[in-house]
Amino acid sequence: MDERVERDASHRNTFPWEDALAFALGILRWTPETFWRATPRELGAAYESLVGRTRHEPAGRGDLMRMMEAFPDG
Repeated sequence: MDERVERDASHRNTFPWEDALAFALGILRWTPETFWRATPRELGAAYESLVGRTRHEPAGRGDLMRMMEAFPDG
């Protein structure tokens, strides 16, 4: 596997530190000390206060049926 592809794949589930730092320091104007003392939940709450909370309805039976048709088991 290409080293770049392998490196990119290993970062898919990591925390987006650069985005979090840019948001906290640039948008919220937090000091670095405030950022590092904050919990991920506090950072998330600050983000939601600016952009609003996105709520998703749970998947229903129709959603399940469409997924089963799109991705059959064999």
